[in-house]
Amino acid sequence: MTGKTITRADLAEAVFRKVGLSRTESAELVEMVIDEVCNAVVRGDSVKLSSFATFQVRDKKERIGRNPKTGEEVPISERRVMTFKASNVLKQRVLKGHSGQKGKKASAG
Repeated sequence: MTGKTITRADLAEAVFRKVGLSRTESAELVEMVIDEVCNAVVRGDSVKLSSFATFQVRDKKERIGRNPKTGEEVPISERRVMTFKASNVLKQRVLKGHSGQKGKKASAG
């Protein structure tokens, strides 16, 4: 995969072009949205962005793991992890985008 990495600056530029806010206001808006999502997840809230994804924090219990190099069993302490679950709408868009790229490669070759 050779996809481009989208940065905060890219998101702010997209807001600037599509919404018409100033570049500074667009960057501030992107930061405010990201901060709100982060703060909600840190509080333990679930963040659901309809037609996009759900961000959640899960508590994982302590368990025994295995060092893959030595095979030695080691305890893995309990911890909190963040999960990202893509919506069905996003999954379908990814599938359509993937099948569209396959067709382009086949016709280019």
